[in-house]
Amino acid sequence: MKKDLNGYIGVFDSGLGGISVLKEMVKLLPHEKFYFYGDSARAPYGERSLKEVQDYTMETMNNMVNHGVKAIVVACNTATSAAIEMVRDVFTDIIVIGVEPALKPAAEANDGEILVMATENTLRLDKYHELAKTYGNHVNVKEVACNGLAQAIETGDVDGEEVRVVLHKLLAPYKGEVKSVVLGCTHYPFVKNAIREVLGDDIKFYDGAAGTARQLASKLEEAGKINNEGEGEVIFESSKNDPEEIALYETFLNKSTD
Repeated sequence: MKKDLNGYIGVFDSGLGGISVLKEMVKLLPHEKFYFYGDSARAPYGERSLKEVQDYTMETMNNMVNHGVKAIVVACNTATSAAIEMVRDVFTDIIVIGVEPALKPAAEANDGEILVMATENTLRLDKYHELAKTYGNHVNVKEVACNGLAQAIETGDVDGEEVRVVLHKLLAPYKGEVKSVVLGCTHYPFVKNAIREVLGDDIKFYDGAAGTARQLASKLEEAGKINNEGEGEVIFESSKNDPEEIALYETFLNKSTD
């Protein structure tokens, strides 16, 4: 880990998925310095035990805080669901932002049945059930645990056969039944085109990236820690400790999620 992260915003994901959130934060906060850490050596988190996810998340948070970050974004839905309250309880003097499935805006739009795509852990844990209870009462919400999808995306070949096979198996039963899709894992925005191939071109997507960026900006402003001038920067690091993985992260920062 880079030794001096004083003034940086730490961004953490189980792998490269959190880069979809990082993209929105860089766009909204162009003068900030970001340190992105992907735990790709232990990805995906969605099918790991609760204790493993909590342990891995706390390990990374400790490292980031010890090296001087001014804020942390847990850009992983599974890690947020499993560990965000634990992180906030321990690190009370630092800004901590999590992500959650964008069920609220999807439900407020109320334009038909909603499909929530997420990891098995995200859908199983209390945080999602509370969200669904609050915002899903007046709409028809279906959930699909997308086992294997994040792992396929981690290869970097988001338009490849493996991603298409996984998505067809998972989503084909919902074709013609849903109009809106909540992307409840930060990996999934990178495969919107492949999702459209299964469900149709008129599908509306909802994810939490832009809302997370706005929340971060608000918290930084409130704390007097926002940078409004100077050159921004993005530093990448991976638990794989592989230059090819860093190159993949850099490629994904510039990859479209439209």
